[in-house]
Amino acid sequence: MSNNNDILWITGGRIIDPANNRDETADLYAVKGLLVEALSDDQKANAHKVDASGLVVSPGLVDIHVHFRDPGQTHKESIRSGSEAAAAGGYTSVVCMPNTNPVCDNAGTIQRINDTVRQNAVIRVQTTGCLTIGMNGEQLAPTGQLKEAGIVAVTDDGKCVQSNEIMRRAVEYAKMFDLPVMDHCQDASLTEGAVMNEGEWSLKLGLRGWPKAAEDIIVARNTVLAELTGAHIHMQHVSSAASVDILRQAIARGIPVSGEASPHHIEFTDACLKDYDTLYKMNPPLRADADREALIKGLCDGTLACIATDHAPHTPTEKDQEFDYAPFGIIGLENALASTLETLYHSGRCSLNEVLALMTYKGAEICKLNAGTLSNGAPADICILDPEETWTVDPEQFFSHSSNCPWNGRKLRGRVKGTYVAGRQVFDGDKITV
Repeated sequence: MSNNNDILWITGGRIIDPANNRDETADLYAVKGLLVEALSDDQKANAHKVDASGLVVSPGLVDIHVHFRDPGQTHKESIRSGSEAAAAGGYTSVVCMPNTNPVCDNAGTIQRINDTVRQNAVIRVQTTGCLTIGMNGEQLAPTGQLKEAGIVAVTDDGKCVQSNEIMRRAVEYAKMFDLPVMDHCQDASLTEGAVMNEGEWSLKLGLRGWPKAAEDIIVARNTVLAELTGAHIHMQHVSSAASVDILRQAIARGIPVSGEASPHHIEFTDACLKDYDTLYKMNPPLRADADREALIKGLCDGTLACIATDHAPHTPTEKDQEFDYAPFGIIGLENALASTLETLYHSGRCSLNEVLALMTYKGAEICKLNAGTLSNGAPADICILDPEETWTVDPEQFFSHSSNCPWNGRKLRGRVKGTYVAGRQVFDGDKITV
């Protein structure tokens, strides 16, 4: 007879499974880590039963753009702390970027990270490999060896390959190995010394401006290369209205490109930097309100495929510097669901179903992850949430090692009440349970 750790029975919740167009009040069942259509009477008698009445039961959230700093900077974040932060945010699958120390440009580093994931992660953590050796944009990384080691995508995130020739060859090899290319779109020649969006506020604050054209040029370049090679190129943390338009036209023409937006870029603008607060310093920078609106429209009409946090931990000492010298980046895994619900759902811009689609299966599809659905036979990766519960973001309560979060002290609506990976509870709404 099975013990109750093998059988999960979630009762009475509103099941929202966007991948299967399912939205109904029903029970959800899992046996030995996989979702099943029903339980026998014997199984029900021995199941671990969870009452989700009044709550939403959705697939575990998926984030295809996080930085866990492991190896090399585990004082900022580790596989363990990053995966705990993700679990607290309702995430069951994340994809880590390769700008670790050392960077992920060889199979040995990938193996080391995957070994650490097996030992320490409380959720599913996937790895990416570099496009180029050392992320220097000059020599291609061994894509085939990285694929064999277990990566799900290639990217030089944090840097952008400046040579069009090198980028062309990189995406050709990625296509050969059936890997998506994820690109941080930035023409470095236009952004040297820049620290915030170029516009009214950069002039007022006396800070070096970062033109939107630096992003738009590379998004256009990548669109041309995707059409030329047939390779899928995914644009990371899109921030510019013009970039959204370029993607919209390319997708309409059948070019294999996609894009993501981050919770901070759809909520905040460059006006938030009026007090030189480094918690709002990020790459790409916060843009004008017209760009923010264009991102929201792009998410609502399907031009932008998914929400991704770009979770980028830094120490308080690093962030507590003059604005020019503080590092780019913020964290967001633990509040991403609530902040996105505030911006898109509670504002009436999207339905709850549409928001959950952006945060579950749509990102999973880009990296070909077996995640983001509640289909029978799928992994029992589940998020239970209350979209109406209000809570205050308290950096003292973070599971992340870092606290560089622009939502600190803010009241948000929408709270994770439980996270399950392979049918096993990893977060109970207050604490990590594994």
